[in-house]
Amino acid sequence: MSAAGMTVETPDVLVVGAGPAGLAAADAARNAGARVVLLDAAGDAGGQYWRHLPAERPAANERILHHGWDRFTALRGQEILTDAQVWLAERHDDRPPTLHVLVGPADGRDRVPRTFAPKALVLATGAYERTLPFPGWDLPGVFTAGAAQALAKSERVAVGRRVLVAGAGPFLLPVASSLIRTGAEVVGVLEANGWPRLGRGWSRRPTELLATRHKTGELAGYVRDLARHRIPYRAATAVVAAHGAGQVSSVTVARLDPRWAPIPGTSRDISVDAVCVSHGFVPRVELAVSAGCGLDAYGAVVTDHDGRTTVPGVYAAGEITGIGGADLALAEGVVAGLAAAGATASDAQRRSLSENQRFAARLEAAHGIRPGWVGWLGDDTTVCRCEEVTAGDLRAGAAATGSRGLRSLRLSTRAGLGVCQGRVCGRTVEELLHRHTGGLLDPGRTEQRPLAAFVRLGELAAAEEQEHS
Repeated sequence: MSAAGMTVETPDVLVVGAGPAGLAAADAARNAGARVVLLDAAGDAGGQYWRHLPAERPAANERILHHGWDRFTALRGQEILTDAQVWLAERHDDRPPTLHVLVGPADGRDRVPRTFAPKALVLATGAYERTLPFPGWDLPGVFTAGAAQALAKSERVAVGRRVLVAGAGPFLLPVASSLIRTGAEVVGVLEANGWPRLGRGWSRRPTELLATRHKTGELAGYVRDLARHRIPYRAATAVVAAHGAGQVSSVTVARLDPRWAPIPGTSRDISVDAVCVSHGFVPRVELAVSAGCGLDAYGAVVTDHDGRTTVPGVYAAGEITGIGGADLALAEGVVAGLAAAGATASDAQRRSLSENQRFAARLEAAHGIRPGWVGWLGDDTTVCRCEEVTAGDLRAGAAATGSRGLRSLRLSTRAGLGVCQGRVCGRTVEELLHRHTGGLLDPGRTEQRPLAAFVRLGELAAAEEQEHS
């Protein structure tokens, strides 16, 4: 029994997150003979990568919007506890944390509390999309590319009739394809990195690409979509401002130098009614931080070759260990799931992991964010949309206080303290304050939160009453 008088469940392996990494980890652990509980905060399995129409409204041919759909349908057959939100990790010195979970629709009442004290814990909580701010990015009609793709995949809704896709990374291509299939006119795809960097990143040690050659087929499909619909793909170009009265009606795009600084005299306006922007992804590590897991300099969870973190009995797989795509997440999930169950990965499974890790390194080399993006910010550009904190507010706050502490600067400027708790702006706020202060003394504190998820005060009060009943 727990302190609150509630039955504590003790599976051999508890997996948090039912995206590619979590599904693969749970499947591998079960096949190794472990008693496994797999849970996810969403109402269905698949994560962001395999987001799809709900079971009550199935698509006639769902697979046309997904790569690896057959792999997903095979993995989704296992038992999954959905609508299960982990909100607190209770640490212990010598074993995995006890996790407190609320089960039920996030916006419903009477969620059921459950408590798990697993022998091993696998964290596969994925990543947040990162969008760099620019003037007008808070206008209606400006979407993250992930949100646009989610609406296309899960609701078959196009975010606009005339849409521009911009940012950095290969993710822009499937987003454009999804928009095409929902009837939108995609007027262009803009990649911030120039051809020289893209060429260096993807052509280095070309024989290594043979191991992931199936991705060439995916790329060819996206290129065919762009060619068939005459959609231009422009490198070294970015959206640097959005305009409109109550709704985006046009954007300003500009050529960028290799550091992503706008080149004077190259800007031009394009008429749109929606723009989708993505500059990559950030590991979603709140729960890992609550559990005490160590992070690297990029904010990803540190693991060994088996996915083992710095906390005894806690493993991590997928994007929280570093951004690398679905294939790497699947490979990491298998290895971590086996290790959590006390089994050992085969040579072939470890080889798959290594091959996909090298592919992920190419992503960062070719598409990683460069520092010149701050050149398209104005002092009045909103950075934290929840608290309406501008780039000028951050600069002024750092100068006025003379502080180099992230926590104190967040408290004095209110940046990252709104509804999203820095999930959207946190990394950007840290980078800007790092510049203005000459170096923060306590970087990485954005992910440190007492609770790992939102909980109603009534639910906390109910737990307190149950403890004392």
